[in-house]
Amino acid sequence: MDAKDWDERYAAADLIWSAEPNRFVAELISPLTPGTAVDIAAGEGRNAIWLTQQGWTVTATDYSSVAVERMRARAAEVLGAEAARLTPLVADATVATPGGPAAYDLALFSYLQLPAAEWKVALRNGVQAVRPGGHVLVIGHSARNLTEGWGGPSAREVLYDPDEVVDAVDGLPVAVEHADIRVRPVETEDGPREALDTVVMLRRT
Repeated sequence: MDAKDWDERYAAADLIWSAEPNRFVAELISPLTPGTAVDIAAGEGRNAIWLTQQGWTVTATDYSSVAVERMRARAAEVLGAEAARLTPLVADATVATPGGPAAYDLALFSYLQLPAAEWKVALRNGVQAVRPGGHVLVIGHSARNLTEGWGGPSAREVLYDPDEVVDAVDGLPVAVEHADIRVRPVETEDGPREALDTVVMLRRT
């Protein structure tokens, strides 16, 4: 899907994604000391808004201008004066991250599903945007959903398992703190289902 497709999808509904942060974002980032963060492909800003509430100063990017405007409006409504610490920007994940190299303590990728070559560029940009000692958190739909789980894209080329994320950062200045597949319960019209998510935490060295 290109930016126009995402604009149309966001414009067609009041809220595409949950207003709550992703459960693994909340679990893994809560222990970290708040600093500066970049949320790449942030959508309507559910994780970016939560990060701001936790004390982070956040730059949140998405290539859908509709999503970014919705994020800005939701931030003003939810955060009040704290919205000044959240900067929503229209930007493509495959170009250099706003702010420049080593500008952030945290880079977050939450369900950025791209073909391998584009994904590797985006991930490299995210790593370069984080200063030594900072973290890069990757959460995505696992390829195992095609046979064992539920939900996410049906195209294998935009899905990735933990080992594929680790392979994609080979040679980059990061240490893998953990890389695994986690179960995310999902309520559907047909009852409860289990989605399988790739969750990888990297530390910038």
